[in-house]
Amino acid sequence: METVEPHPDGPPDFNRLVQEIIGTYQDDSGTNFIDVKNLPVKERVVFIIELLLELLFPGYTGKRRVTRQNIESVVLELLVVLRRELAEQIELALRHNCRMQECPTQDCAKLAVHHTDALLGRIAYIRELLKGDVQAAYDGDPAAKSFEEIVISYPHLLAISIHRIAHELNHLDVPLIPRIMSEYAHSKTGIDIHPGAHIGRNFFIDHGTGVVIGETAVIGNNVKIYQGVTLGALSFPRDERGQIIRDHKRHPTLEDNVTVYAEATILGDITIGAGAVIGGNVWIRESVPPGTVVTIAKPELVYRKKNTDSGKS
Repeated sequence: METVEPHPDGPPDFNRLVQEIIGTYQDDSGTNFIDVKNLPVKERVVFIIELLLELLFPGYTGKRRVTRQNIESVVLELLVVLRRELAEQIELALRHNCRMQECPTQDCAKLAVHHTDALLGRIAYIRELLKGDVQAAYDGDPAAKSFEEIVISYPHLLAISIHRIAHELNHLDVPLIPRIMSEYAHSKTGIDIHPGAHIGRNFFIDHGTGVVIGETAVIGNNVKIYQGVTLGALSFPRDERGQIIRDHKRHPTLEDNVTVYAEATILGDITIGAGAVIGGNVWIRESVPPGTVVTIAKPELVYRKKNTDSGKS
């Protein structure tokens, strides 16, 4: 399309610009949201995340003063607001999904309330998981001075907290919202965890930046990984029409008590056995037996004196 240059003696032809821009809206590529009433609102989903985090870590935001005397009323208020807000956004997601495929129930409002109640019924369970994640961070990081420091400031805990919520919704087959949640966490922390990934108890990501955990990854209990780790997939298989084959296991499994050091890349449907240690910067495409330590060969370092006269080496 020809680029419209501003007229040197005045503003551009806005009528022409309007028509050219509208012309790009004519297809149905999924980038147009014209006449679409049934689509979750990202800002409302973020608001829901914030309410859920207040339930999971009461008082940590300072938005509500929480005491032993008012804790019941605070929790009740949060639940009531969450039930209304979350059901509304899930209903929008379900109705949007009905535009894309045949609706399985023909009753999105009822199903939305069912999914909302199912998630709220799992809050206590998620809380117990997160307590273990906080403990794992404290035990695994000698720089951590307290649980409070971890909850308030550690990015991995925000990422895993949102993931544990999104994973529950993903398990319920709620469309769109789990991914909005996971990408919000990604944007805030630099940690990218697909809501489909299964993560066990006492999980710790040290530092966190640049970690990628794919959709079908499975992580056992007491696993620790460092910054820059990728649990990814190899090239995607395609069907006879050339379309990517979805919904099959394509990411690694990390069994219990595995440690993966910084910048390691583990690809494909392989298994890292229980208690294995994966060293930094390794590239792994084959399964690793339990209790194995994997490292790259020690690089040869070259030392030489700096030329102080010229300031050059």
